[in-house]
Amino acid sequence: MYLRKVFCYSVICLLCVALVTASLARDTNTKRQTQTNNSDSSPRDEKLWKKALEIHRKAIVVDTHNDILSMMTDDNYDLSVSSVGKYHTDIARMQQGGLTAEFFSVYIDRSFVRDGGSARRTLDMIDYVYRAVERHPNDLMMAYSTADIRRAKKQNKIAALMGIEGGHAIEDSLMALRDFYRLGIRYMTLTHNNTNNWADSCCDEAKHSGLSDFGKEVVREMNRIGMLVDISHVSDKTLSDVLDVSIAPVIASHSSARALADRTRNIPDDLLRRIAKNGGVVMVNFYPGFIDRNAAAASKERDARLLSQVEELRVTYKDDSKRLGEELNKLLAANPLPATQLSVLIDHFDHIAKVAGIDHVGIGSDFDGVPSLPVGMEDISKLPNITYELLKRGYNEKDVRKVLGDNFMRAFAQAESVAQSSSKRLSGDGSVRRISLEKE
Repeated sequence: MYLRKVFCYSVICLLCVALVTASLARDTNTKRQTQTNNSDSSPRDEKLWKKALEIHRKAIVVDTHNDILSMMTDDNYDLSVSSVGKYHTDIARMQQGGLTAEFFSVYIDRSFVRDGGSARRTLDMIDYVYRAVERHPNDLMMAYSTADIRRAKKQNKIAALMGIEGGHAIEDSLMALRDFYRLGIRYMTLTHNNTNNWADSCCDEAKHSGLSDFGKEVVREMNRIGMLVDISHVSDKTLSDVLDVSIAPVIASHSSARALADRTRNIPDDLLRRIAKNGGVVMVNFYPGFIDRNAAAASKERDARLLSQVEELRVTYKDDSKRLGEELNKLLAANPLPATQLSVLIDHFDHIAKVAGIDHVGIGSDFDGVPSLPVGMEDISKLPNITYELLKRGYNEKDVRKVLGDNFMRAFAQAESVAQSSSKRLSGDGSVRRISLEKE
């Protein structure tokens, strides 16, 4: 059974969301959200909508974070099968959404740190991406570079890329890091919600005051081989340390603006400005709990109100995780959160563009890794609504295309250039430092 990614904004949310099955969450979300193409109740400007679709179809559209791979791996889900009302993603809706490139999130839950097998889980998930591409060669193609993404666009295919979520996946091995690069991993989120042996998380105890010495070596090695450093989920101090060390642009694969929603995994304005100086890009996360003050407050209130019931369910079904997930989902479905309008999501794009600059914002949806989405962004087919809403706010075509994918492509190309100038031998010139030898 797929265990949902653990969120950090409250203790009880950590307990609940981690056990909620993705399929039932999709059903709940579909029932309580109204399908719409607008961020409010105003009628759509058909002329502007036509322009938006024309721009969207021509643009390179990159989403840097999608968790459908967990369902593919755990449930043997085939992307060619319609999952409307169940998941956010399938091939038909990826095409409908005008997607050029998708980063499949190789999400490694913190439980693998406790129980072992992080690297094995990573390998299993990588294989499932190759499996999907080999099964559907007319729709998907493996991609490892900016050139591959552009080739996919020309061939009218969706470029499949991979990013590891949770630096514990490498099991403190720079050799494993390089091997994962060979297999196609092109970014790594340094932490998830758990602090690991070399980097502090946004949502866990700080143990290293940011990056440890070995953590800094991880960043340098990622720069050297051309793997993007992803700073979503890290602590502010870790992010600051990364920006001190990295000579290549960094990305936040799925983060938003803390000034608009005070979540520790969102990025404050001072660090947005530093990311801009680094040449990096912040990809906006779509989850209402991370972008909407009202939704976050309602979630916190609900968590407190349902605490005793959740604890009772955990005791009753302690030996049946599947049943526990089902019962927790029923409880949450009976206590829904207020809907978040699409305009709230667009506010985050707008804010980051104003603070960091239009060259430093992009799309990092978190589709199929979150239990709900804004009205008008219910699944991956709705991506053209971002183009429409940005045009409504006065952004020109060039700037819209930057947000849709050009910003990421520029940062990725710069990271490739740094790697090409750094070394010609992936392993031969690589660091063999081991974490066990350092004294923190």
